[in-house]
Amino acid sequence: MPSTDDKRLPPHVQVLIAGGGPVGLAAAVELGRRGVDCLVVEPRVTVSRARPRCKTLNVRTMEHLRRWGLAERLRQRAPLPASWAQDVVFCTSLTGRELSRFTGVLGLVPDGSRFAEIGQQAPQYVLEEVLREAVEETSPGRLVLGSQVVGVSHGDDLVTVTVEHGAGRLTTVTADYVVGCDGPRSVVRDEIGARYVGEQALRPNFGMVFESPGLWEHVAHGPAVQYWVINATAPALVGPLDRTDTWWAIGFGVDRETGENDAQQIIDGVAGRPIEAKVLSTDPWTARMQIVDRMRHGRIFLAGDAAHLNPPFGGHGLNTGIGDAVDLGWKLAAVLEGWGGPDILDSYESERRPVQERVIREATANMRVLSTELLADNLEADDEAGAQARQAAGRRIQETKKAEFHSLDLVLGLRTAASPIVPAEPEGQHGTTWAGARLPHLFLEGGQSLYDLLGTDMTLLALAPDVLVAAVEEAARLRGVPLTVARLSGPVAVEYAKLLGARLALVRPDQVVAWLGDEAPQDALALVDILIGDAQRSEKAFRSP
Repeated sequence: MPSTDDKRLPPHVQVLIAGGGPVGLAAAVELGRRGVDCLVVEPRVTVSRARPRCKTLNVRTMEHLRRWGLAERLRQRAPLPASWAQDVVFCTSLTGRELSRFTGVLGLVPDGSRFAEIGQQAPQYVLEEVLREAVEETSPGRLVLGSQVVGVSHGDDLVTVTVEHGAGRLTTVTADYVVGCDGPRSVVRDEIGARYVGEQALRPNFGMVFESPGLWEHVAHGPAVQYWVINATAPALVGPLDRTDTWWAIGFGVDRETGENDAQQIIDGVAGRPIEAKVLSTDPWTARMQIVDRMRHGRIFLAGDAAHLNPPFGGHGLNTGIGDAVDLGWKLAAVLEGWGGPDILDSYESERRPVQERVIREATANMRVLSTELLADNLEADDEAGAQARQAAGRRIQETKKAEFHSLDLVLGLRTAASPIVPAEPEGQHGTTWAGARLPHLFLEGGQSLYDLLGTDMTLLALAPDVLVAAVEEAARLRGVPLTVARLSGPVAVEYAKLLGARLALVRPDQVVAWLGDEAPQDALALVDILIGDAQRSEKAFRSP
């Protein structure tokens, strides 16, 4: 079981992670499965079920969970199976008029071979519980609860971390690297002098979780993962946490005082009728669109909410943080294992910042039209004016909200445009290159995922029987890079090579394409040096064959 005292605090650890929320735990899993001695310091002794907050795990996060062997475990714990509902409904209330709906949302349905795992609706606490277990199961991972990082001091070769336990007891731990995953009030961020840059919304919002036995009996619109309620009494967003009695809701434009005083009135307005309900928790918040001015100071890094904040609309925040953890995790492991060069850690911010900035832009755009902006007269009327008002509302909903619920191009299409560890490539036959992008997914014969053929570290994917790989294998061996060679054959390999525009692909641990070519390069060692962040080691720059 995780420790709640300082007995598991070693004098030194390779990587210390401040904060054991989903991002910190994900970083620990990514590091731990590579044998890195990792320590997570987390103030909360137990995972909070009172404020589930994030509830959408997108297909990319689920693909990472698959890599870690945790996807099925999480699905079994999720209160709402993906098959239960894939709709978002806009309505005047849960018992009132339906205005519009989106189906097949948030990657919750298969799309051919486009991704290895569909998305999953799951409260944040389910993910945290699964990841806590995984950290404890992964030697040498350690999770120390009831403690928090209160100080960080950077030295030339080590970071000195001060950890506080309960009643003010302090312990000092040194680490090769520190990752600050300690949220918006990050001590690590403050200690390195980084600061948020950006804006904060003016309108307050009031989140709550409530229990309402029998409410499902009155819902007029069938199962859905979200219901956007559009009425003057309670413009809100509401959804189920389970298939029985527990619900979450966000009242738009409601401040803390109003929400605390009028919680039952908001719930009744959402339901469209007086209902029995018990408020289990409240969570007033205001959207922030901010990113830190820098994510690294020497051996100290920031990830997740400690580095960037965005409005929750579209469900990108937690998932972006998981992407941070994966990116930084394998790169730290590469350095600690001895094959990562000096540029590989510099690539963390250069690769992640454009992703984070785009997510902030997209989420901010989603926030421009909420239930408050969709209010209109006559939405409940039984006459012709009512029918016309509902038709107009439906058209506006479809025009303004589609991108929020059908965002796979954002989730899967993010590409590392400029990175010191991705060689510049000429455009392929489709007018672009896959280098720097997620490897296109493919289901093979028998339903096996192409991703399951990839190694834990670097993978050389060969798509023709006559393509030679020995030069790349030898270069990897000379640089100490763990390399898996995976081959596809037959018609599927031919078609996949056409898609990539190449017969060879080097794939990183995070399933991102690092390099493409029809043949092994003339100077394979120079190529490998770029990919591992040590380009200066080679006497000449890499040139494509």
